[in-house]
Amino acid sequence: MSASASVYLPIFPLPDLTFFPHTLLPLHVFEPRYRSMIGDCLGRDRRLAVVGLRPGYEENYHDKPAVHAIGGAGEIVRSERLATGRFNILVRGDCRIRIEQELPTDTLYRMVKAAPLVDVGSERPGVEARVVAVKRLGHQVLEVVNRSTPQLEEALDSELAPGVLADRLAAALVPVPSIRQRLLEEPDVDRRLTLLQATLERLLKRLTEGR
Repeated sequence: MSASASVYLPIFPLPDLTFFPHTLLPLHVFEPRYRSMIGDCLGRDRRLAVVGLRPGYEENYHDKPAVHAIGGAGEIVRSERLATGRFNILVRGDCRIRIEQELPTDTLYRMVKAAPLVDVGSERPGVEARVVAVKRLGHQVLEVVNRSTPQLEEALDSELAPGVLADRLAAALVPVPSIRQRLLEEPDVDRRLTLLQATLERLLKRLTEGR
């Protein structure tokens, strides 16, 4: 996806969910409006955006509750339509997007005009040291909780681009929705890694104190 041109995407607003680039997101789709959206996506380019709902969405959930301006966009790479009409899908994230405008539509679901965002700051002095630090903290967190996945181990042990590493670790290890959203909203890789490092340090401290 080009970062220079606006894109037009359906949005899937979800509470307390943050969709990072460079990750895979499995979803079970059951609401009629989103079943319609997935059917249309599969008939077009298979692309959509997942955006978080802002606090207080409950009263307006079935209409058009406020969403965060920054979300994750990606492509449906696997889909299964169930006999009930529901879908199981797997979405592969490829970029952050900033919603510029919500568009009028006659569909059950919402459409937006959005600008893709690109990572910046990955070549700044100090980034390499922060990469080393977040990898070390990631290994320590996994050791404490005694739970991992091959994908997470690969992220920690391979030479990923700093922004990709930050996104994959944030998706896998950061539990607090508000902090996850802050990490998603940060296009500056240096600052994203700094926030991730501080978050993992606090998480590790809580985990070790609770043992």
